[in-house]
Amino acid sequence: PAAAEPLVRVLEPLAAELEPDRKVVYKTVGSRDLELHVFEPSDHDPKSDRRSCFLIVHGGGWAGGEPRRVYPIADHLAKKGVLAVSLEYRLLSARSGVTVFDCVKDGRSAVRYLRAHAKELGIDPGKIAVSGASAGGHVALGTAVFDEGPDYDESTDDRSVSCRPDLLLPLYPVIDTSAEGYGQKKIGERWRSLSPVHQVKPGLPPTLLLHGTADTVTPFAGATRFVELSRKAGNDCELFAFEGGRHGWFIFNLDHYHEALARIDEFLEKHGWFPEG
Repeated sequence: PAAAEPLVRVLEPLAAELEPDRKVVYKTVGSRDLELHVFEPSDHDPKSDRRSCFLIVHGGGWAGGEPRRVYPIADHLAKKGVLAVSLEYRLLSARSGVTVFDCVKDGRSAVRYLRAHAKELGIDPGKIAVSGASAGGHVALGTAVFDEGPDYDESTDDRSVSCRPDLLLPLYPVIDTSAEGYGQKKIGERWRSLSPVHQVKPGLPPTLLLHGTADTVTPFAGATRFVELSRKAGNDCELFAFEGGRHGWFIFNLDHYHEALARIDEFLEKHGWFPEG
């Protein structure tokens, strides 16, 4: 039975062998530089290219994980001609005073950096997709769902540059931070300010949400509710529901991983993210 399967993270050995082509500092907070881990297509020429971009944010309950976790997805998309980026962001810590609001700020700063530096990176500033797994999916949603303001935007950000991505692809995201969802204890009394399902609005980018129906960490009900509310608001929002999938289902099974990649590829293809030919 599926419940008895040992939980082996099958992407870890793949991630261990990968390295980004370069790392770029997108923001400095105090004495800490935060970096974008950039995977470039093999034939990428920043001087002349204007590639589609795909920013992906690792999970770990906002408090753990590292950019390497999502290297396999970034590497896959770079091989398909997209400039793919794994995000380093501050992690939740009572000791250092980092909150979930800061995680969201970093995601928004990163999109602004990519857009403002599109020319030197060789990307199209109107083709930035943002994805993320679990808490990283929450950070991804945070680039689009929350309104501008000091709660969500770094004071050093140039707010004349939009942090709204052109596509959203949250992977089993933290999408409801109420008691029925995930993260309320970590966020505290201001949880509603960071709950995507409670902040749905018109004008969101086209969205593909991938979620397992048996997810008990970030419950599936939150994902279905988000899609329902988003469609009601007039947004283009799709849901790929993996039947019986636990939280992060595709990181434990290579067949499921390849199926998830195929769904991501289909969505990007539909929106013209891959080079022609």
